[in-house]
Amino acid sequence: MSTASKAMAGREAIAVKGWLQAHKWLLLRRASQTFFLLIFLLGPWFGLWLVKGTLAGSLTLGVLPLTDPFVTLQGLVAGHIPETTALIGALIVLAVYALIGGRVYCSWVCPINPVTDTAHWLHRRLGLAKGWQPKRSTRLWLMGTVLVVSALTGTIAWEIVNPITLLHRGLVFGIGFGWALVLGIFVFDLFVARHGWCGRLCPVGAFYGLLGQRSLLRVTARDRVACDDCMDCFAVCPENHVITPALRGKGSDTPLILSPDCTNCGRCIDVCSVDVFAFTHRFDTNVSEAPATPADTRAA
Repeated sequence: MSTASKAMAGREAIAVKGWLQAHKWLLLRRASQTFFLLIFLLGPWFGLWLVKGTLAGSLTLGVLPLTDPFVTLQGLVAGHIPETTALIGALIVLAVYALIGGRVYCSWVCPINPVTDTAHWLHRRLGLAKGWQPKRSTRLWLMGTVLVVSALTGTIAWEIVNPITLLHRGLVFGIGFGWALVLGIFVFDLFVARHGWCGRLCPVGAFYGLLGQRSLLRVTARDRVACDDCMDCFAVCPENHVITPALRGKGSDTPLILSPDCTNCGRCIDVCSVDVFAFTHRFDTNVSEAPATPADTRAA
């Protein structure tokens, strides 16, 4: 796909479906990300403590504990036994993301995602080269390294440099190292490695990807026979290698995107002018049949 074509991705969908329909899932994701960020900021900003804590660990309405299971895992390997409420919170989060898809966290909750999405959008607009691409397994190695460091130091190591936590602190307390780190991630994704942070490096994304391998929520290319090879889905997908098996499959090949790398962001659904993609569940393997040709009709 040419650089110009990538920059134009989604234009046909806008013409066919209208701007809102061609951005429906993107707008819903931005609303979700904004909601989760603001609900944590209502307390320190306005004194309205609906939720106390951060995405690493929180208490909602003084009743519902929620704990990042990756944080809990680091604590366990560091030799710390979590309190009962923290353990319950981790189990709740584990169950939710195991059900709906681990990397849903990356595209619907994580406040760093809009930063990396903006970098990718600008990367396409400027027509920049693909750049250096670390292996996707790098994030798994970094996840393992984080756990080893936690075990050796007795600390929850990732929280020291976690850009999500540092961004939260920056929004609460003002200018700090967190903003510099967020800017660094933006520059890295823009000039060094396309989708480099979320797709290649982030250990949190690696953990949630493993967590959601058997999740129910899936994207399907059920109507792949209608595909006109515009390649817009590949241009906008942050993990575009996950599309090919479902979209290019033949006959009884599953139309489901089953890779744990898929973030269920829905952008492939948005930008497809012929509605090839849709959200479904992992047991829905239905595929639309190819429309009958004049030759088929005559033969019948």
